[in-house]
Amino acid sequence: MTLKDWLGYIESIHPSSIDLTLDRIRVVIDRLDIKISAPVITVGGTNGKGSTCAILESIYKTAGYKVGCYTSPHFLAFNERIKIQGIEVSDELICEAFEKIESAREGVSLTYFEYGTLAAMMIFSETSIDIIILEVGLGGRLDAVNVFDSDCAIVTTVDLDHMDYLGHTREAIGFEKAGIYRSHKPAICGDLNPPQSLIEYCESIQAPLKLIGQHFGYELHHDSFDFLIESSFVMNLPLPKLQGTFQLNNATSALMAIKILDDKLPLNESAIQKGITSTLLPGRFEEVQTNPSLVFDVAHNPQAALSLSDNLKAHAIQGKTVAVFSILKDKDISGVIKALIHDIDYWYIAQIEHERAADLDTISGAIKNISPVSLVKSCKNITEAYQFASKEVASNDRIIVFGSFFTVADIMKLIPKL
Repeated sequence: MTLKDWLGYIESIHPSSIDLTLDRIRVVIDRLDIKISAPVITVGGTNGKGSTCAILESIYKTAGYKVGCYTSPHFLAFNERIKIQGIEVSDELICEAFEKIESAREGVSLTYFEYGTLAAMMIFSETSIDIIILEVGLGGRLDAVNVFDSDCAIVTTVDLDHMDYLGHTREAIGFEKAGIYRSHKPAICGDLNPPQSLIEYCESIQAPLKLIGQHFGYELHHDSFDFLIESSFVMNLPLPKLQGTFQLNNATSALMAIKILDDKLPLNESAIQKGITSTLLPGRFEEVQTNPSLVFDVAHNPQAALSLSDNLKAHAIQGKTVAVFSILKDKDISGVIKALIHDIDYWYIAQIEHERAADLDTISGAIKNISPVSLVKSCKNITEAYQFASKEVASNDRIIVFGSFFTVADIMKLIPKL
């Protein structure tokens, strides 16, 4: 079977796309006898997971270490999820892993994400890897990634998202996120206001917790920042290419992990500096075109939307800002729109082609409830929304495509054709 065949198959064999239990995947891991010898850094959190993984990957790769990195979701190709040295692994490697998983599971039902997680770890275990970086898919405690023990774990932020699965308060969600921490292993939190549940969980398992703003942090300068541990200067570094002040929280959380693992994977300051400045990540305030500006951002919850609003203000333009927007129905749609309502001059909306998509009436209604005077045009799909938006902008205007990975991916597919 081709990779496309496999992906179609593994999407069809489990009754739900999300099934937060670890018993099934543990059975299959035991049968596959996956052995991990390289150090593992696991990264969870509501926002900032992907950026933190990308920073870690870039720094270790620049230093000459062989890095395996597993992230999700993908934009255009499944292979984006599994990278070695920043390069997507081949269809053949993934298909071989899927074949072994299929043979080993013997009727045990696995989700799409669980299949992907097992495939990534099989590939990493069979390759000479120096460091493995894992991004949690959803939550933490019961996420498939969490069946693999980490040497250091980072929770970037805790905010309201995936509430049907994780709970409806920051305290409930914080407990789920904290589940990636391990007894007596270093724990890092990049949230300036960490939930008490996260702190208490670390105390209960005796995980030494390092909190941003308390045990480590940064001091911002015009074109650089100082990394601090216990308020003491460690090193001066150039600003990340990734846009937004919040990216310094992600960068310093990554740096804290790097310092903690320095005895296993020593790094020099030059590699860290080069790694930070060379970190790129699609879909995070990514400007892919100018005159007019075209920006991709996967912001899909209120916290991320507020960060997007800050970035739009920090990169002010003379003209208008037009949104191509769609979102999943299980998100805080009103919260996302409210965060950006004063930044958007015209909304072009459409329904994502996904079972969890919010419909046009829901999206339009949410915008109009917050701002009855907002200009909104409903379109039959994301591509049409972008085409309409493109006709309405002048060279000094801006199009921002946001609301979901799916929204951004639909327009990414068009970019080579533009």
